[in-house]
Amino acid sequence: MADPEVHVGARGPADGGDVEMQGGDERPEVIEIGDTVEDDAVEEGEPTEEEKPAQRVTFVDYLKSPMIELLIGSGDAQTLLMAHKALLTKSPFFTSRLSSLDSRRIELVDDDLDAMSCFLEYLYTGEYFPHKLPGGKLEVDPSEPSTDESGAQLLKHAKVYTLAEKLEMPTLKSLSHSKIHLINSTAPAELAYARYVYSHTTRTDHTIRKPVASFWGQRSHVLRHQTEGSFRDMCMDFPEFAFDVLSFVLDAEEKRAQRKAGGAPEEDVGRSARKRARGQ
Repeated sequence: MADPEVHVGARGPADGGDVEMQGGDERPEVIEIGDTVEDDAVEEGEPTEEEKPAQRVTFVDYLKSPMIELLIGSGDAQTLLMAHKALLTKSPFFTSRLSSLDSRRIELVDDDLDAMSCFLEYLYTGEYFPHKLPGGKLEVDPSEPSTDESGAQLLKHAKVYTLAEKLEMPTLKSLSHSKIHLINSTAPAELAYARYVYSHTTRTDHTIRKPVASFWGQRSHVLRHQTEGSFRDMCMDFPEFAFDVLSFVLDAEEKRAQRKAGGAPEEDVGRSARKRARGQ
């Protein structure tokens, strides 16, 4: 085969004719810059490494991976859990920790045991109890009352939410947040939930803070009387909560005034993202 002739740039007028070479009439192969010559060792039609499909990872492959010890909590409440390494590395947080770990034990002294167990259940099954059911309802938990009066049910999912934020698991974070809005609760329970949200999330986390402020902005004139002074304490302890609630109320009033000035009918302004019933 004749040596290829490489052309760089545009062809000039003298390049228009045939190329004559001594020793025969065979025309040379012309390769433009950027083109490559296939390796003769690769047969035509044979897939390259890039074209070969990725090997499927089965659930058995996850179960074959080494077991990692997770030491949750501290003191007498400290609990040892076990999980497969290949599943834990679905979390960027654990991927980083395991890459610099000499042993197979990770200590998580500040994390909540129940939230961590929900995270592990989610890793292995894709859900955690109580499951979401068709029609926007939660699976009934026989160990819990139908109405959350203490805030325990709200806090369960709120703690999963903040753990998912730490572990960089956005899908779990979204799942836990959606379950919060399916719980029937009382005013004291809502206030306990609001206190946790404003003490464990950043001011830029509008996903979870905005519905809380909206909820209390629409109902605080009634619900504050059901909290026996706890609403006032909440406002004093968390000025950001008080500001967010006040901002919601003022924004709603401003929108009503604008609609009234424009002759538009009154509507429910700034409705809360929460679409569930409330306990009395």
